[in-house]
Amino acid sequence: MGEAVISLRNVSKSFGEVLANDNVSMDIYKGEILSLLGENGSGKTTLMNMLSGIYYPDHGEIKVNGNVVNIREPKDAFACGIGMVHQHFKLVDVFTAAENVVVGIKQKGHFDLREVAHGIREICDRYGFVMDPDKKVYDMSVSEKQTLEIIKVIYRGADILILDEPTAVLTPQETDRLFNVIRNMKKDGKTVVIITHKLHEVLSISDRVAILRKGAYIDAVPTKDATEESLTEMMVGEKVELNIERPEVKDKKLRLKVEHLSCYNADGVQVLDDVSFDAYGGEILGIAGVSGNGQKELLESVAGLQNTMPGAKISYYAPDDSGEHELIGLTPRKIRELGVHLSFVPEDRLGMGLVGSMGMSENMMLKDYSEGHSIFTDNRKPRELAEQILKDLKVVTPGISTPVRRLSGGNVQKVLVGREIAASPAVLMTAYAVRGLDINTSYTIYRLLNEQKSKGVAVMYVGEDLDVLMELCDRILVLCGGKVSGILDGRSARKEEIGRLMTTYGGRKEKG
Repeated sequence: MGEAVISLRNVSKSFGEVLANDNVSMDIYKGEILSLLGENGSGKTTLMNMLSGIYYPDHGEIKVNGNVVNIREPKDAFACGIGMVHQHFKLVDVFTAAENVVVGIKQKGHFDLREVAHGIREICDRYGFVMDPDKKVYDMSVSEKQTLEIIKVIYRGADILILDEPTAVLTPQETDRLFNVIRNMKKDGKTVVIITHKLHEVLSISDRVAILRKGAYIDAVPTKDATEESLTEMMVGEKVELNIERPEVKDKKLRLKVEHLSCYNADGVQVLDDVSFDAYGGEILGIAGVSGNGQKELLESVAGLQNTMPGAKISYYAPDDSGEHELIGLTPRKIRELGVHLSFVPEDRLGMGLVGSMGMSENMMLKDYSEGHSIFTDNRKPRELAEQILKDLKVVTPGISTPVRRLSGGNVQKVLVGREIAASPAVLMTAYAVRGLDINTSYTIYRLLNEQKSKGVAVMYVGEDLDVLMELCDRILVLCGGKVSGILDGRSARKEEIGRLMTTYGGRKEKG
């Protein structure tokens, strides 16, 4: 296999009673692209955080280039040639690319930013990046910010790069460009570790795939010998069917009609611009777009959480044919009092969706509290619902009374999705419902959404994985810069077409 640049031997890490990594022993080889796979809570990010200096092992040994090392903080990792690009970028918005590259680096005197810019251009030329050293971060796209994060760790001397979910918010075209850059880094002798849930990307970019399950190292296999099915079986320990069902739309009925919807965010920037579309009961309407192009604000506007501009209209048509209800100007409480059965899984799970200090059963009761019910009455139903969600979605928690803030992100998402679906909505809106979820649980969520569709619910699904959008959704609405750039049929849409619309205004509209 060649030379091991990193060797882990019996590495373990616990957080309280939770064992995140259990005697992990594995090697990472020089000049390879290694994908790290595992279910939620399997310890992937924790393991890589120990290599990058975020955490320190409880016990075990880490060798870099054959030498035992102590990595207690990120500067120790950089001294070993290890740099990690996290899913949430750590950049200063008001700084230029060059300033961000050197911020935090200690040296006597001031940096010559012209020399820094020259170094950035050399890195770009070597690996195929495109980056203006003088561009401010607040003017950058998500793809440019990620590029800057990678350039930053290379500039600081990293020969081993760890990328956490690097394609989560990229278009297909941007993903292709990133993969070309990664291949160029491999040719230059660098080692790249990718944490990702997207199996088709694992198969297209990596040389080997390492599997973690419940904190333990299972095996590593050459990618050429792997399939999506075999990798999933290794991850979960059982065979999983990887076919997203898409039942035919039957007897669809109009549930939402959105017309001329525009709104501004708290900074006064227009985030939605004259958005119009229909959502039908009995179908799944996918919403695609590069992160930050109005998806969040669109769902929040329907839910009564955004102030909209004059002229906007959001009409709700009840399943009982009781007529049309106008939602613009109504608070979430007023919407419920109107009898509108609407459920919303927001992007901000703990900020908007759940109360972190409460347990599962208490979070089940939140909707009842807002309707004026006493918190001391009928604890039985919320408790039963919490137990059912724990069982059906396999939530990993010490108990239903454990504060949800102590759960992993994926398990928090399971609690939130389960609660909202249990409310028997007529309209179900989900923002990144499977973000951070392992493949097995993701397919459980897809099945739940299809069950809602078959019950006549209008499902609105904001997603970042275009393959899933094309397999799951009946129609796909694409947003770019807050505008609708196209509405496509999910069965005939092509990934390249969706990717183009995600970066282009004024695409083709839905026929009819």
